[in-house]
Amino acid sequence: MNKKIFGIVGNPVDHSLSPILHKYWFKKYNINATYELFQIDEKNLKSIADKIRNKEIVGVNVTLPFKQKIIPFLDNLINDAKSTNSVNTILLDDSGALVGENSDVFGLQAAYLKEIPDAQNKKALVIGSGGVAPSVILSLQKSKIHNISIINRTYEKSLFLKKKFNFLNVLEWKLLQTEIAKFDVIVNATSLGLKNSKDFEFEFENVKNNLVFIDTIYNPLETKTVKFLKEKKIKTFNGLDMFIYQGQKSFYLWNKINPEIDQELINLLISKL
Repeated sequence: MNKKIFGIVGNPVDHSLSPILHKYWFKKYNINATYELFQIDEKNLKSIADKIRNKEIVGVNVTLPFKQKIIPFLDNLINDAKSTNSVNTILLDDSGALVGENSDVFGLQAAYLKEIPDAQNKKALVIGSGGVAPSVILSLQKSKIHNISIINRTYEKSLFLKKKFNFLNVLEWKLLQTEIAKFDVIVNATSLGLKNSKDFEFEFENVKNNLVFIDTIYNPLETKTVKFLKEKKIKTFNGLDMFIYQGQKSFYLWNKINPEIDQELINLLISKL
């Protein structure tokens, strides 16, 4: 029996933990499959889509910068991908159509947002309007948080997102340091703090004591901001749980098995960071 091929498409992808995550589950559930890194240029997106249509590849995850750019090569967007216009999981459906789904929204909800009490009365701030931002906004909305603001270095990108989510309040980047004091939930959806990347130019001094701070970054496990807020006894989350849960949903979509998230898996992932 031929080995099934899965993978992740992006640029860069060499930092991704997805192969470790999925190979762990392939082994656990005796699935004859492998998971590869596809670091490609935009001009190769159609080729990846064609390989899934031709069943050379069973399915792929999509990461930056292709979560929107892959869409023209798909037949349908379903569920959260349709609502966000952002795709991170691709597969063939039973009719042979190439479909895009978004498991990031589920990942955020399962990992963090279920733990926020009295959500309908909270104010949330999303920092950044890039690839994961639409998923963050939809997951906040699904978790009953209605008062959502967005702030991005490029103001126009926030306005573009407001066309999709017209309830958003758009703030100017220069106000970030003062505005953080007003929010109950803050989500960093930028690459600020990522290993070998730039960081925020200020400390998050001016925040509520009961703030929930969510960082979508998992490498490093503790960004400078997470470390700083932890020392102030602020509730913080890194991006690892979101990553695991979105992977769990992708695995289910492809294999119709809901894989267990056990301590051995978590330890394995942490050891690779």
